[in-house]
Amino acid sequence: MGLLIVGAYHYRAPDWDVPVSILMATLAYLSAPWSLRTLIERRWRDWPLMLFLTWFTVDGGYALYWHYRDPVALALMRDANFPASLSLYGICGVIWLPRAPLPESGVG
Repeated sequence: MGLLIVGAYHYRAPDWDVPVSILMATLAYLSAPWSLRTLIERRWRDWPLMLFLTWFTVDGGYALYWHYRDPVALALMRDANFPASLSLYGICGVIWLPRAPLPESGVG
């Protein structure tokens, strides 16, 4: 989340600010690992929810936020945001996916 916030100040993109960074990072943290696990384990029953959560995290929450904040920025940047956000969502899912126990340190 820190990198997203720094990027919001550094790049000055019309659709990148601190609140949307916090919103999208939080949604990704909460849903990306579960969505990826649903795909990997082929839990067909969970696919409708997985697709909805993925869409809402990648595009729906972003569009809702910018619809009220600045509709012009939404119209300009929505098409460019989707592929970048979907890629980051997938990367977050991979990073936060493991369920393996921590290795034992052997200390003690």
